[in-house]
This record gives sequence, structure tokens and C-alpha cells, in this order.
Amino acid sequence: MVETPLIDVEKSYNANLGSFVGWITPLDFGDPLSECRDVRSKVGVFDVSHMGRILIKGSKAYEFLQKLVTKDLSRLRPGEMGGPTLILNEVGGIKDDVMIYKLSDYEWLMVCNAVNREKDINWMLNVRSKLGFSNDDVVIEDLTTNSVLIAVQGPKSRDVLESLGVEGLKDLKLLNFITNVEVGTAKVFLLSRSGWTGEEVRSYGFELWADIPNGVEVYKTLISSGVRPCGLVARDILRIEMGYVLYGSDISEDVNPIEARYWVALTRGKDDCIGCDKLWDVYREGVSRFRVGFKLKKGIKLIPRHGYKILADEEVVGEVTSGAYSPTIDRAIGIGYIKTSHTYLGFNLEVVVRGKRYEVKISDFPLI
Repeated sequence: MVETPLIDVEKSYNANLGSFVGWITPLDFGDPLSECRDVRSKVGVFDVSHMGRILIKGSKAYEFLQKLVTKDLSRLRPGEMGGPTLILNEVGGIKDDVMIYKLSDYEWLMVCNAVNREKDINWMLNVRSKLGFSNDDVVIEDLTTNSVLIAVQGPKSRDVLESLGVEGLKDLKLLNFITNVEVGTAKVFLLSRSGWTGEEVRSYGFELWADIPNGVEVYKTLISSGVRPCGLVARDILRIEMGYVLYGSDISEDVNPIEARYWVALTRGKDDCIGCDKLWDVYREGVSRFRVGFKLKKGIKLIPRHGYKILADEEVVGEVTSGAYSPTIDRAIGIGYIKTSHTYLGFNLEVVVRGKRYEVKISDFPLI
């Protein structure tokens, strides 16, 4: 197990620690539902240092990434992000969903899922070799364990950062970033308008990269400024509310982007990346299932968990992949895959929870 670099300061704020894909990290700070409410109404800070952070640089870095991911990166300018985008296997299954940051034509950053970091790096090394690029043409460097990644999310996030001396946030567009920023007296290498709670879409989310000493100082400064520390439980609830996918739960190498309805991660017409050509076969042949959202009736507090069956009368038509209680709309919600014949919005099905059936309504994303 690897501890997040912020673990000591998080312990001082009474974090409830737990393990997540090989990392010891805060699950909550006493009340995850209240943490969710603060993010939706005010501001919260998350330690997301478990996420993989990879530097890709060299004279062939751009050509390499164009072959690696599903989004076209050709129009990206320095300071812009390409993502979310996907790394596919040879048959079009999802190896990972990642974010790409363009520093320059020859220097790029990638954020990947923690569970896939080693797999992604090994895959990239393999792809580099197959494409005939040398180690100097494409340099792949893992930055994860010597840096910190912090997400500041919520409608008051910009106000807090500006009160700490950060400039340029008003004009910072969604999925754009600035570099070499000071937050109080700490130095941040990169600050982006992005996140995984839905607040970035509402102009309320930012993520900050820093080395470990500066990251610790930024985290402490934010909390001293009144920002609530939040854990992974709240982050999971918030992303389910928005319909965002979690690798290993909602997507995997056995799932393709079409059935996952992961349209935002694709560039229409791009077929020169690994696995992209197979997506045209999927388009032509169609899919048997789609990823959808659903809501239970108010008052039912049971949470639909990964693997629970979804029924239409006596027929199993799908399966839950993620579920949570949403404090925002005061009801249980979830994400799952169901047969395309039953994916009509507003359609009522049933989910089996602890041996009992509960009515669910098929809903589009976001669920709040």
C-alpha cells in the first residue's frame, strides 16, 4: 500500500482512512453526505493524488499520442486539455479513460485512473516500440509519487482561490490550464479548470498540481481558509450524480465506448488510433446494451450496488454498475447497463436489492 503524500496532514483533520486500488487515502472526514452538500453549495477540497500522472515528451510525443487515444489532439494549443479521452485495446475495449494536457508540441501530461497506472505505462511502452519510436523520440515518465494533485470544487472555489492571490481564473475556460501559479505562499506547477464532480461544468471546479512540499502547504492553506476537506466517498457520490464513469465499475476492457455512451471521449471520424477502426464495426453492427442512469423512489434508502440485477417483469435485462444515495435530490440513484430494447427514458424497471424488488425509472445524465 502507498500512502498519499498528504496523509499526515489529513490525519490531523480527523480523516477516516481506507484503501483504494493500492493507496491509503481519506474515505471521508466524518460525514460524506454533508461533504457532498458543501461541494454543491459552497466549496470542498479533495486529495486526488492517487490518480496517475504521466509526462510524455519528445520529438514524436504528438504522433505517439494521436495513435494512443480516441480524441483528435491536432487542434489543441498549449494550455488546453484534450479529454476525457480513451485508450482502447486492439478490439475497441476501453483500457482507460484519461485526460491529456498540452504543455507544448513536444511535452504533454496525462492523468489516468489509479488502478490502471502501471498497466497504462506498460501499454504505452509497448505501443512506442510497435510504432518504431525510440526511447528518445517518446519519453514516458511517471510523476505520480513525487507530486500532489488537489481538486477544489464548488461554487465558492474561484472566490477562495482568488482570495489567496490566484489571478486569471475569471477568463480560464473549461478544460484550460495555467502554469506556475502561486496559491498564498505556495507554488503550484499547474492549475486547470476541471474536475470529476460536475462542478467544473458549472464553472466551479479547479485542479492543482504541485510538488509534495508545496502541495501540503496548498492543502493546509485551503482548509485554513474555510474550505471543507472531502474524501473519496463524497467524490464517488458526486460523480454518480453527474453520470460520470468509474473504471472497473462502469467501464473496462470488456466495454466499448458505444455501449458506454461515452461520446464525449471520441472525435467523430478519427480512425487512426489503436482500436478506433473496430468502433466502425460496432457502429455498423449495433450493440445489445447501453449505459443508463436510474432513480429509485424517494423514501427508499437502500443503495443499489455493483452487480445487482435489473428486471423487466421476470426477465433480467441489465445490471447495476454504480449506486449511491444522492443528498442533492434525496433519493437513491445508480448507473447500469440494460438491453437496448429497454433503454427508453422514463421507462420503469425493477432492481433487486437484498432479495426484494424496487421500482426504478430510467433517466438520462446528469441524475440531479
